[in-house]
Amino acid sequence: MTVPLVDLKAQYDSIRADVFAAITRVCDSQQFILGPEVELLEQELAEYLSAKHAVGVSSGTDALLAIMMGLGIGPGDEVITTTYSFFSAAGSIVRLGATPVFVDIDPDTFNIDPDAAGEAMTSRTKAIVPVHLFGLSADLDPLLTVTSRSGVSIIEDSCQAIGARYKGQCVGALGMAGGLSFFPSKSLGAYGDAGLIATNDDALAEHLHSLRVHGAQPRYVHKRVGGNFRLDAIQAAVLRVKLPHLNQWCRARREVADRYHQLFTDAGLEAFGVELPVQPQDRWHTYHQYVVQTPRRDQLHTHLESRGVGTAIYYPVPLHRQECFASLGYSEGAFPKAENAARTALALPMYPELTEDQQAYVVEMIAEYLRMS
Repeated sequence: MTVPLVDLKAQYDSIRADVFAAITRVCDSQQFILGPEVELLEQELAEYLSAKHAVGVSSGTDALLAIMMGLGIGPGDEVITTTYSFFSAAGSIVRLGATPVFVDIDPDTFNIDPDAAGEAMTSRTKAIVPVHLFGLSADLDPLLTVTSRSGVSIIEDSCQAIGARYKGQCVGALGMAGGLSFFPSKSLGAYGDAGLIATNDDALAEHLHSLRVHGAQPRYVHKRVGGNFRLDAIQAAVLRVKLPHLNQWCRARREVADRYHQLFTDAGLEAFGVELPVQPQDRWHTYHQYVVQTPRRDQLHTHLESRGVGTAIYYPVPLHRQECFASLGYSEGAFPKAENAARTALALPMYPELTEDQQAYVVEMIAEYLRMS
């Protein structure tokens, strides 16, 4: 049996006719950049996220970059973020001439340690960027409390977590602003790059609308320098087809996660040192990724690939150990919890259409390796 890490075709087959109709609608309109489809998507996602404003942009990375630009982050500023994540938040900080200040994680959730973030704040701190990793919200209340006393902004990196909830509220607009990604493999994925910014701040939203078109306001009049961060209409149309299915797909992912938990328990694999994902009671996990931990991660990864099971290692090198950040002076061992996750975390196949038989095979192959090694 072959079980891919992600199966986008299974989802596409269920919405194929609607996707074709949506793309045809855009082609017939000849409005390919911004326009009505983007505006409608922004309205629909603002309602979904319970946000006052939603601004469609070209990618999740550009969403984070534009937010930081809109907040005036630049040289001399510090921005605190997790060292265990995808590169986009840290890269955006550096692109603006600011300094990323990395902190360790909560090992149970893989998310930023709020106490460590609070302790890292200085007079130069302009923002904290919690990443809602793998579909699970970071613990936001402690961060919102500590920043409310200092004027520091919370920028949510919600690129992996659309649909996730923190204490009953959708993540994305619980801080100053949040960046979302619609990369094809995300829980709500476009058929190319796409992203969105959610915010309840009127002034920031107005600023972002200008920044995404090179800082123009009105057209061809530039009071500021922005970028080409525009969302194209075909991606918006595809996302509008998918959005009504999102909650169902998230529930299906949670059912897949529950089955994994039961299969691992029934097989007794936790006795072999396998740690399963955690679901805090005050959060609603969407399982963008189903990530287990094992000290024999690399060998298990190789074994599963040889048995036709797709897996991925997120993330093998923490950000503070990346060569491009060597000048920041972080040494090995600076953030032991993140470094341990980088050595032990392994993502297993996860998508709404994953069948019980496929999951049983995945766990059987894991058991095969652990019991013979």
